[in-house]
Amino acid sequence: MNRITLQFVDISQLEDGAAVNAANEHLIPRNDSLLNVKKIILIFCFCLTASVSLTARAEFKNLLTVDSLEGWESIGMAKWTVNKGILTGAQNGDSKRWGYLQTKRKYKNFELQLDFKIDEHGKYNSGVYLRKPKDRKTGRAYQVNIGRGVAGEPVGLYLNDWLAKGDEDDKIRIPLKWNGLRILIVDNRIQVWLNKKQIVDFTDENPEHYLLKTGYIAFQTYGAEGHSGWVKFRKIRLKDLSE
Repeated sequence: MNRITLQFVDISQLEDGAAVNAANEHLIPRNDSLLNVKKIILIFCFCLTASVSLTARAEFKNLLTVDSLEGWESIGMAKWTVNKGILTGAQNGDSKRWGYLQTKRKYKNFELQLDFKIDEHGKYNSGVYLRKPKDRKTGRAYQVNIGRGVAGEPVGLYLNDWLAKGDEDDKIRIPLKWNGLRILIVDNRIQVWLNKKQIVDFTDENPEHYLLKTGYIAFQTYGAEGHSGWVKFRKIRLKDLSE
């Protein structure tokens, strides 16, 4: 195999013939007329610029400020508060006071990372909704359920029914402690990690059209079967992967 060594030289002041000679002196193959030094430099600069641009566009951003719900909208009767970067959804003992806190902006493909802690009371549960429609009449959204596996509400993926029960046996979630959640949704594929362990890798082979459109990210507090409770979130960060 022939070894090719590329070494950048300043050819901006050289004529075309001199550039070819310079290329020869630096062991660039002469028999390949398409491989001239100017094109190599231009291609290199273009790739470097594109790489920097993609990296900048894919940075994580905080979705929650330290003491404000700016950028969020409450729907329903639940009480949502934020204090020192910790978001709390509560029902004040009334299971009927359930609801959502959703972003005012829509998203499609993204990676979402956060920590959560949830009440251990009965079948009370929470969830993270992905691409949630504005109107419930449009249809349900993908939901990463958050609850107690022993109560039939595991951390897993739900739509109109369970798509993947994930941590069904409650072996990964730590009760009444902060748990790390990572969600990656790209087109019709959804992946979920709980405390750095992957629990869901689901591809929807026949999704409804609206499920592939942009939608809201929402948190839920829900008093299932009359059980009220609370849920807390922190370190909510998002990387927008859409163009």
